[in-house]
Amino acid sequence: MGRMMLKPKLNRRQILKGFAAAAAAASLPAGARAQIDPGQVDPRFLIVMTGTGGASIVDSMLAVRASQSSNPAGINVYPDAMVQRIGDLPFSAIDQDLRNIGPLPYRGPANQSDFVRRHGQDMMAVTHTGTSVNHLIAQKRSLTGNDAWNGATLQEIVAATYGQGAPVPNVNMSSGGYLEPGIDTRLPDFARAEPVIDPKVWALGLDGNRGVDQAPPRGALDSARRFRDTIIEAPNSAFLQTFGESPEIARWKAQRTGQLGIEEADLIRKLTFLPDTLGTPLERFGLTPGPDAARVREVFPLWEIDPMEAQGALAYLLIKNRVSVTVTIGPSSAPVVGGQQTVDSPPLAFDFSHSAHRATQALMWSRMLSVVDRLIGLLKAEEFGGGESFWDRSLVYFATDFGRSRRRPDNAEDFGTGHALNNGSLIVSPMANGGKILGGVDPDTVLTYGFDPQTGAPDVGRTMNEPEIFAGILQALSVDTSPARLPNMPAMRRG
Repeated sequence: MGRMMLKPKLNRRQILKGFAAAAAAASLPAGARAQIDPGQVDPRFLIVMTGTGGASIVDSMLAVRASQSSNPAGINVYPDAMVQRIGDLPFSAIDQDLRNIGPLPYRGPANQSDFVRRHGQDMMAVTHTGTSVNHLIAQKRSLTGNDAWNGATLQEIVAATYGQGAPVPNVNMSSGGYLEPGIDTRLPDFARAEPVIDPKVWALGLDGNRGVDQAPPRGALDSARRFRDTIIEAPNSAFLQTFGESPEIARWKAQRTGQLGIEEADLIRKLTFLPDTLGTPLERFGLTPGPDAARVREVFPLWEIDPMEAQGALAYLLIKNRVSVTVTIGPSSAPVVGGQQTVDSPPLAFDFSHSAHRATQALMWSRMLSVVDRLIGLLKAEEFGGGESFWDRSLVYFATDFGRSRRRPDNAEDFGTGHALNNGSLIVSPMANGGKILGGVDPDTVLTYGFDPQTGAPDVGRTMNEPEIFAGILQALSVDTSPARLPNMPAMRRG
């Protein structure tokens, strides 16, 4: 095992950004600076679930029954019996018993109706049309609204607005374009995403010497830090005489200040959900699982095998402990094997729709909804204060690269699809205009159309663009978007 127990492949210098907020606030762009209150005590929480590969809204919440279409054989509509409706909610839900995923072995249920049944009143489906069918470009645009606000991402803006004083305001566990930072160089460092590759062991990098085999005593470490700060990096030292004006040095010093706060907050323990076992002997290295470890492992029992379940566990701990105000999770393009099936998730995630559209969409939607359902359950059970739960202040945005093509061979049940700009997204939140579909779908083409931004009324002649959806999400989170001159989207906010 070596000297470091379960040494994560992470750079602590990149982890510890959170407490640099006050020093960096002045560097915010003009629009974002207007949002920042150094005494912010009224946070909102953004959770982004990434539909890597193209999560199709017409294979989930806007699915069309064959009997509704004049051309059911040649387009992607579903047998009537397969399209579930829950009470008086407007959403579709596709439940299937899968026999395979194209050539891949998978047998079992894929379920959407349970999520709609539990969360339908907080669900809002919004239609939109993107501007790229390139995975990386489209993924990033789904988070920046196609550079709607100086190129900053939704997560960066939420972190800048609500993350002051949070240890690590913006944590991103996704990949590809969803992990790309925004392009606004004036955004403060504390608001930028902290990438997390392995959520199971990330917390073990949050202390300077705890968990390190044969580490020096804390007092010795503190003395070494004081020597560094007062002697090696004294104002008249050769080092600072040479490099003192470097912005990288200033940033590193701010991060070191944050490191002390993270250690004092005991985050290495609070965020650790590993059990104390032979494989992870925490006690041997002076560590213990966090107070919520057993609970999150019970809720996400496949945390060792399925990266999305481990992400869900860490996402809850980050929000519950007020470490982060925005967390991004989602599937990668790598397959998941060895859980409940021979193949638990296909390679390429949603993009395996090129080979087996319906089965891929069904399984991937079911996986994402299942993780979000359990995360919502945990947040609902956790009191925020003032009679509110953490869920009362949270919003989940199901981001997606793009949609999928709508044609299929006549009456084919198993077919491949390409990339398509036309699509929609699911948003779930008590702060959104829940229980609504904003826009609609033409049953004869299965193409979505837009809505009136003020009233939410369907508008078959309108196409919703990326900045509009971007603005609506931020406004539902009570972010003032007027300095950026973003469109007003009251239809996306709960009245």
